[in-house]
Amino acid sequence: MSAVLWLLPGLPLLAGGVLCVVGRRGNRAAAPVAVAVLAATLGLAAWAAVVRPSARVPFMVGLPLRLAVDDLSALMIVTVAAVTLLVLLYSVAEFAADEASARFFGLVLLFAGAMLLTVSATSLLPLLMAWEVMGATSYALIAFWWRDTWRVRTATTAFLTTRAADLGLYVAAGAAFAAVGSLDLGALATVPAPWLHVVAGGVLLAAAGKSAQLPFSFWLSGAMAGPSPVSALLHSATMVAAGAYLLLRLSPLLHSSGWGAGTTAWLGALTALVLGAVACVQRDLKQLLAASTSAQVGLMVLAAGTGAVSGGALHLATHAAVKSLLFLTAGVWLVSLGSQDLARLAGAARRWPLVGAAFAVGALSLAGIPPLAMWVSKDLALANADPGLWTVALAAAALSAVYAGRALFGVVGQAWNENRTTVGHPTRLAVAVLVVLAVPSAGLGVAALVVPDLPADVQGFEILASVVVAPAALLAAWAWTRQGAPLPTAAATWGERWLGLRALAERFVARPTHALARALAVFDDRVVAGAVSALGRGGRQAASAFDGGAERAVRGLVDAVGYGARKLGRAARRPQTGQLHQYYAQAAVALVLVAVLIVLVV
Repeated sequence: MSAVLWLLPGLPLLAGGVLCVVGRRGNRAAAPVAVAVLAATLGLAAWAAVVRPSARVPFMVGLPLRLAVDDLSALMIVTVAAVTLLVLLYSVAEFAADEASARFFGLVLLFAGAMLLTVSATSLLPLLMAWEVMGATSYALIAFWWRDTWRVRTATTAFLTTRAADLGLYVAAGAAFAAVGSLDLGALATVPAPWLHVVAGGVLLAAAGKSAQLPFSFWLSGAMAGPSPVSALLHSATMVAAGAYLLLRLSPLLHSSGWGAGTTAWLGALTALVLGAVACVQRDLKQLLAASTSAQVGLMVLAAGTGAVSGGALHLATHAAVKSLLFLTAGVWLVSLGSQDLARLAGAARRWPLVGAAFAVGALSLAGIPPLAMWVSKDLALANADPGLWTVALAAAALSAVYAGRALFGVVGQAWNENRTTVGHPTRLAVAVLVVLAVPSAGLGVAALVVPDLPADVQGFEILASVVVAPAALLAAWAWTRQGAPLPTAAATWGERWLGLRALAERFVARPTHALARALAVFDDRVVAGAVSALGRGGRQAASAFDGGAERAVRGLVDAVGYGARKLGRAARRPQTGQLHQYYAQAAVALVLVAVLIVLVV
């Protein structure tokens, strides 16, 4: 069984690495290979969700690599594999003929494999490895069309922001190892103070950055520069979901710290409220969906803080289906109509009714309309919230109905202008993917209610409020869209710019980092490289000097030794005459000298 668990992330990681290495030579085979690999991965995920395997291999002394599948990770691995497979199927028509298709499909496989490793890891060591791969591949996917410098710039901002927050996870790992000598996730809640507070703070920082919670939410705006399938992956079951998953997994740690649970819950609630307001004033469909992602993930973070782990996990799964559906639909309209501006998408749902129907299902579920999926999961995520948190979350839920309704009525509520020019048409495969995603977007939450172990500690008045508020807010959105009443200019500008957080980050994070990088490059060129060049020149000069005077001196010394040896040899040969009487005479002289020496010494 352990082999299945290693194959689960290993298969897409290996296949993705091969596709990235072969480059253009693999363009023709990239799409079918990627789809086949993800189909096999989905089968492995389903098998692992049933048999619940675990695996352990030695890595470093006292730090083995551990993987396991439990209730939470079983839901996640199936969700990640299923959503990624559907996104890849959607991408076949758009990228199969692209000159960089091997790079695209390879990066997507690496991205999915890293997420699968993240959700199946039971210690911080493999989780950190996967966390790094996820960050690197997300940068490459956002900046996939790298010839457009603005895409690279926004990808860099997103990468630097998340990487800065990721440092918290390294601090947490160091503190845990210093305190208990272990990186097992289950042991983090038992870390003694004051290390416990360091671990909790580091985990919360890293998760907030990855999941685009306040004040890091703005990076999702720039992430929209990537292709639509990348946006669907980032915002549904992979990178943005990773932070929420980590907090749900480590909910016991947050509660053990004393302050972590409350801070996490309020961070999620405020993000859901504030980014919901940001989504309401967006005029770009993908920007609206991006802001809504931060808001909905905020509800998952709130669930982690209140201990409603099952509800938060279910909301993560339903959100993955809904958000991938909505982003891929936005991609269909972008390819077909050449725009994602809501004003220019007026009536687009009527141009292709099946696409419009799928979008309507996703938007109504996002709005929390009963009995669709996200209505059920949202209420379960809020099951343990105290009155203050629940009130803020209910306001955020009302805003979700407003921005979902604004998008829905903008594309459905107006007749299609037959004189409009289309630049393409949705493929049958893309439409089929949207229809498949619409099914869990509608019924996944209701189906989850039959699971006997799922806690459903939701009060009757909470259900009643949810049933009333969402349709009322949706009706308000319909009235707003129909009347076309704009918001005050200042409020719209404030919201469309994502509260100015992106500008602040570029000024105080991205620009200083770029300046530091340029300074380090100058230091490398002028100091480090200069020192190496000077050392090389010194070596050449020393060699030249040795080749001149020093070498002549050594050669003269060697010649002198040889000359002396020859002279000594000739002198030694003179007594060797071959006449016996001369040998006796020499011996007598030697004996006399010895006798004299003895007399003198004694």
